[in-house]
Amino acid sequence: MPETPVFSTAAVAAPHRLAAETGQMILAAGGNAVEAMVAMAATIAVVYPHMNGLGGDGFWLVREPKGRLHAIDASGPAGSLATLRRYREKGYDAVPSRGADAALTVAGAVNGWGLALELAKALGGQMPRDLLLGDAIRFARDGYPVSRSEARFRTSEEAALYAVPGFAEAFLVEGKRAPAGTIRRAPRLADTLEQLVHTGFSDFYRGDVGREIATDLERLGAPIARRDMETYRARVVQPLSLRLKGSTVYNLPPPSQGLATLLILGLFERLKVAKAETPEHHHALIEASKRAFATRDRAVADPMNLVHDPAAFLEASVLEREAALIDMRRAASFPLPRPIDGDTIWMGAIDKDGLAVSYIQSIFWAYGSGCLLPATGILWHNRGSAFSLDPASPNRLEPGHRPFHSLNPGLAVFDDGRVLSFGTMGGETQPQFLGQIFTRYAFGMGLADALEASRWLIDKRMRGSGAMLKVESEFDPGLIRGLLQLGHQVEEMDESYADTFGHAGMLVRHSRNGRVEAAHDPRSDGGAAGL
Repeated sequence: MPETPVFSTAAVAAPHRLAAETGQMILAAGGNAVEAMVAMAATIAVVYPHMNGLGGDGFWLVREPKGRLHAIDASGPAGSLATLRRYREKGYDAVPSRGADAALTVAGAVNGWGLALELAKALGGQMPRDLLLGDAIRFARDGYPVSRSEARFRTSEEAALYAVPGFAEAFLVEGKRAPAGTIRRAPRLADTLEQLVHTGFSDFYRGDVGREIATDLERLGAPIARRDMETYRARVVQPLSLRLKGSTVYNLPPPSQGLATLLILGLFERLKVAKAETPEHHHALIEASKRAFATRDRAVADPMNLVHDPAAFLEASVLEREAALIDMRRAASFPLPRPIDGDTIWMGAIDKDGLAVSYIQSIFWAYGSGCLLPATGILWHNRGSAFSLDPASPNRLEPGHRPFHSLNPGLAVFDDGRVLSFGTMGGETQPQFLGQIFTRYAFGMGLADALEASRWLIDKRMRGSGAMLKVESEFDPGLIRGLLQLGHQVEEMDESYADTFGHAGMLVRHSRNGRVEAAHDPRSDGGAAGL
């Protein structure tokens, strides 16, 4: 049974040790949780390039000690040249996932860092940018060891990824994945980060860095113009919330799939499961996930295309009606309309004053589009591949619109004063993992136990309308037997603690003594650190 680290005043959790150490350093220097998170975001953007980077998106939840909540949507829209006609004329039936035509949305993460630092300053933060980005610059300039996760990670369409010009030279060794521990340097990325230190994060969009980005994207043939970079702004948005028995849970509105995570928790509660780690516990979560995803796929898109108010799906009467459609005695059929590929980092921070942050940052599929911009060293994401080329779809490709987003950081406030920051990577499967770790903690598991416990995911369309339930190799055999009896199609995986089942993390602050428990996934390369 793993022991959850407990810190006296403050803590961070991250999927990479170097990012956690950066956050701990900022907290020790007097920075607040938002400043620590910006520094961590910069560091992990360098050392975990298969999952995130400056060329991706981000979403923030920040809770002030007195309860005020802030949400930031730092996702980027499709470029002005990214039209349905353009992709149809090129012969595409779907937006490609690799190459220049996949690099079709503006990267919003860096603008989100800037907006978050404005909030940090309003809350008393005074950390200079050179300190916040210092570790990231040093690792990019002097080198960092390739992580275990990157060395072992596999993704679909690898041949197409490796063929993107410039990718192999930057990330492969003799045409193959770099072994763990290989020292990799990114001098152009270090130069870019140093420029942002001197000129500010807006330079990424409206200054010299933005000009170089736009020039490289144009040369590659990506449908993003310089004016798309210059006009981009991250947005402060109203978070979604769900009242549960004993707690209130928050997440991001569309285009984030945060609605799905809240739906799972709301439906699960109404199924009145009495005991954790039983077939009933996991069956209820699985069936709640199926119904939540069915709602998500018709309700989550760019806010300009929404047909329904997302908050309406969280009303008690709607949740009661949806829960009544779940059969606790039998698994329902469930086709999966989208691929589940997608990779991300989630990190959390809570400072000595109780300021809490839940943050998620991604380039979507592993290494994003594969397009490494030569002038800046930035790897551009492929989030736009989530768009549909069906003009009738609410998630249709349109210039200036944002695609469906898998990123959804969670934050919960318990009635006894505890504040929980939690999240995971895992593409479209994130809500499934969040439902598992949250309910395990709510049932009384410690953080480390809740994160280490074996997980499942609903995966791949089967013949007819069924779905496969994949479970990690150490999943309890008794639970598997119970799920089989309930009609689930179960496939036991060969390995435990696989990247496929997410890199999750959790931090909780106890109001009675100010102590912070923090833990990160054994499936990742990270952990927790604090003061």
